[in-house]
Amino acid sequence: MMTAMMAFFLLMWILGATQEVQRKSVADFFTPSSSMAQVQMGALAGSNGLLGGKSIIDPDGFPYTAKQTAMMQMVTPRSEGGPTENEPSPNSENARDNDAQTQAESKQAAQDADKANFDKMEKEVKEQLAANPNLEQLQTQVQFVREKEGLRIEVIDKADFAMFPLGSIKLQPKAQALLVEIARSLASTDNKLSVRGHTDSVAFAGKDGRNNWSLSAERAESTRAMLEKNGIKADRFTQIEGVADTAPYNPNDPKDPRNRRISITVKFRD
Repeated sequence: MMTAMMAFFLLMWILGATQEVQRKSVADFFTPSSSMAQVQMGALAGSNGLLGGKSIIDPDGFPYTAKQTAMMQMVTPRSEGGPTENEPSPNSENARDNDAQTQAESKQAAQDADKANFDKMEKEVKEQLAANPNLEQLQTQVQFVREKEGLRIEVIDKADFAMFPLGSIKLQPKAQALLVEIARSLASTDNKLSVRGHTDSVAFAGKDGRNNWSLSAERAESTRAMLEKNGIKADRFTQIEGVADTAPYNPNDPKDPRNRRISITVKFRD
């Protein structure tokens, strides 16, 4: 008890007889320090006189001043609302723009190639018809129309020739030969195809409630079957339809025989 009291009074005397800097140095002397602090102790703690000098934990006594490192200068994470939270990366935007431009260029190149093939196809069909005595007179009944979807080949009836007998879905022999020549040219490409049947506005009432709608659709299917029979793969056909007399060749005369026709569209590749 006496020893503790002596130590207490000695501590109180030291606290009253020393200055703040000296007391701090004493406290620092008994504070555990790293090996680097021990190396620097002689120069920083009590080196300028008894209980004098600066403490190693004094901000002015650190040999290295705290600085913000490059790691600390990184952008705030997206999860914390940083500048990239709701803003796309410029690199990702550039990548998307480049991809879109590449796709557009590829599509344009494919369409240019298709247009060249369409010209070649038209030339071949006309030459084949001109070289065939049985089909030479049908040249004017085959027309080629460029449209947004691709190349439309129209096989048109006339007063002296029809692809199908009246009210029938069976192709005439000359119509079959004509489709063989068209199929031969279509086989040189892999473009998708659609077939559409048209009729005039002459009323038609067949068995089992058949009318111009069903007649035009069935004639389109007969045409598709003939093309497939002559080398056109079934998976190239994307649409077979009949539109009756709703899209006439000659709107001024709904009964014009030219309104009866088959349209075969060779589509642009995607």
